[in-house]
Amino acid sequence: MVEPLHVHLTGDPAGPPVLALHGVTGHGLRFRPLTEQLPHLRWVAPDLRGHGRSPWAPPWRLEQHVADALAVLDAQGIERAAVVGHSFGGAIAVHLARAAPARVECLVLVDPALGLDPQDMLETAEETRPDESYPDRAAARAAKAESWEGVADRWVDAEVEAHLEEQGGVWSWRYSRASVIGAWSEMARPAAIPPAGTRTLVLPATKADFVSDEWLAACAAELGDSLTVQRVDTGHMVYLERPAESAALIGDFVGE
Repeated sequence: MVEPLHVHLTGDPAGPPVLALHGVTGHGLRFRPLTEQLPHLRWVAPDLRGHGRSPWAPPWRLEQHVADALAVLDAQGIERAAVVGHSFGGAIAVHLARAAPARVECLVLVDPALGLDPQDMLETAEETRPDESYPDRAAARAAKAESWEGVADRWVDAEVEAHLEEQGGVWSWRYSRASVIGAWSEMARPAAIPPAGTRTLVLPATKADFVSDEWLAACAAELGDSLTVQRVDTGHMVYLERPAESAALIGDFVGE
């Protein structure tokens, strides 16, 4: 029997349900900048397979992540939900909408990562292979703050508290490096687009290059008036860099 994902629940249990899917190396609690500002929503934020306190065992294909997400909705008794996906979570969200459109009220794709260049993904996967550990919490925090330029200290501290663990005298982030390498491969698959009729909000980051104009054009051709694109002047960690702006955009869209 497959062990279920670990799920973080917050917000109003009677509110409109939102399934929140994080990106690689992340975890469900990373959505706190949004959940705190949108407490009237029912937030369901799992740690993806290979991450956090969820099972780390493969497979790590997009299809398995979709099956895991549907199992989370089933376990929570949710028939239909808005789906918010950041980065690789955005790719999972699109594939979820294609596999089970009746379960998706709308999509919010926050700088989604799909259809990326295979050579770039090979290089990124190779860079991911070496061990990444730190002698103490301070060193891990300093490295995270450097990589998260533009993110407030509060959210860097929250990441350390929620996602850093000590094992054998060293500190590391709570995710499987093998699963992350698998995710880079999945992001090199041809870019899927949401199915026709799916209300979709895309929030591309102006200081990142994950979202291509060609993919946006394909989405526009398929979705027409169902597509809204709102560029946000941030790096890839959109909702951590601009939590108030991101929450306002997402809250307005989900509430339509």
